[in-house]
Amino acid sequence: MKKIEVSTLILRVVLGVTFFIHGLVKFQGGIENIVGWFDSIGLPGALAYGVAVLEMVGGLALIIGLGSRIVSALLVLLMLGAIVKGKLAVGFLGNGQGAGWELDLALLAMSLFIAINDSKMFALDKVFFKGQNNQTQSL
Repeated sequence: MKKIEVSTLILRVVLGVTFFIHGLVKFQGGIENIVGWFDSIGLPGALAYGVAVLEMVGGLALIIGLGSRIVSALLVLLMLGAIVKGKLAVGFLGNGQGAGWELDLALLAMSLFIAINDSKMFALDKVFFKGQNNQTQSL
């Protein structure tokens, strides 16, 4: 096994677990609170359901390696939105009343890495798309 493949697998699974738990907590803690917060920052409240579902389903997809590039690209967009719309004003480390955007940036970078490089080790994509050559060309 190559070091980069193992490292990418670790990154993909940790990213998946992190997003899955964040999505799950949104539902367990009362999604209505998130809906209200979305409304308060000028976003449609119903978008909270989409975010929570993307985090949960996308997290699971990353863990099992199904559609990792697509899921990661969607999570990049989600994190960009979270930073710009939700946390940019409170600063990188927060303002004492709310969390900053440092975690969001780290999750964005991890997602971007998977979106660019993919992660095929122990991935269901290998089972479903084994006849296709999905290697990217080196830059």
